[in-house]
Amino acid sequence: MSEETRKQRLLQCLWNPSAVARLAPLLVSLLLGLGQPVRAGVPQHETSAEAHIGTGYEYEKDDRFALAAGEFEAALALDPNLPRARYQLGVCYYALGRNDDARREFERLRADTHDDPSVIYFLGRLDLTGHNVDAAIRELKSIVTHPPFPDAAYYLGSAYLEEGELRDAEKWLKRAEPLNPRDFRIPDHLARVYQREGRASDAEKEYARSAKLRQSYDQAAAAGIACSLELAKAAPHDDAEDCKRLFRPDDPDKLTQLGMIYGERGSYAQAVEPLERAAKLDPDSYEIEHNLGLTYFRLKRYAEAREPLERAVALRPDFFDSNALLGGTLFMLGQDSEAYRVLDHAHRLNPEDRDAAELLFKTAMILGAKSHAAKQYSEALKYLRAAEDLRPQDPQVHARLAELYDLMGSPQQVQLERQGAAAPH
Repeated sequence: MSEETRKQRLLQCLWNPSAVARLAPLLVSLLLGLGQPVRAGVPQHETSAEAHIGTGYEYEKDDRFALAAGEFEAALALDPNLPRARYQLGVCYYALGRNDDARREFERLRADTHDDPSVIYFLGRLDLTGHNVDAAIRELKSIVTHPPFPDAAYYLGSAYLEEGELRDAEKWLKRAEPLNPRDFRIPDHLARVYQREGRASDAEKEYARSAKLRQSYDQAAAAGIACSLELAKAAPHDDAEDCKRLFRPDDPDKLTQLGMIYGERGSYAQAVEPLERAAKLDPDSYEIEHNLGLTYFRLKRYAEAREPLERAVALRPDFFDSNALLGGTLFMLGQDSEAYRVLDHAHRLNPEDRDAAELLFKTAMILGAKSHAAKQYSEALKYLRAAEDLRPQDPQVHARLAELYDLMGSPQQVQLERQGAAAPH
């Protein structure tokens, strides 16, 4: 599968961002000394709707759409009023070719979300797939001036091409080009327009341009493999000629690929520049923001890690990795209240991850102590109860709760917590 084909396919998994990614692994334990990370999977106990959503996103990330659909179905069985779960379920059905099921979910969302453009986009795609071209044109045209995804104009142009409306097809395909300048499908379809119009010379030029774009993807893939192999043979921080060929200041895809290769080899300092350049070229890419934040984090540049990680979470709020990494960053910056909020969300998305749970516990204990010292006893109780949920048998938690209940004048609770603190563990 070519890079562009993969990106177009994975784009179906997003609600708003313009690019998708293979996430770099989250290793909070690298710097915080916590336990071994556990990959998101099917939990071993009763699971919340939010955890099912988090696991579904993990499966989507790896193109495991059937498993992802099962998780989103499970989330909706627990709570039918979750539009983001229903949207992702529709996306999975679409990716699996279950178009009738996808349409059912998107039609329901259309009513529930009052014609959200992302929902209309998929209904238009479904119409185009089913050769209901008039409906596809109607749906896509209604959102194309402010498209939720950058390829909406391409699909509208494709619909007009199938309808035989060549002038409109050319108009929208040309509008699609600046939004996706490296998408080889656009010049390919323009060539078909020109061929039907009898403009053989123009058609040949577009076919040649499409072929060149396809070739560039193949070359980038080959250069990526060569760069990885060269780095594996060289000293960790030696310059590699094949890697230098990937450094294209005007190509965010190649820059991102290079940054990720350096990151995978542990050359984090070298990964920064290509990822920073890529972020300036493509500011709406979740992939770039996540990997840039991860790279800064691994370099212990926490203040610089915060902004790209906040953008990554804003683009994909229900992805565990970015939430956990942002929470770890905020913890290292001493932003305990914000860290708690983000880590709590990460824990709900993946209750099985020990690192995130441990860091959430530490943050809750810190905030409990701060609130206690400030005589904000209700707040302190909230945080200590959260810590108790994470470690029900921890004697330190029970001891602190006993102190707190004593100050609050609850002798019966004091006795219970003292018993909990003294119990063998």
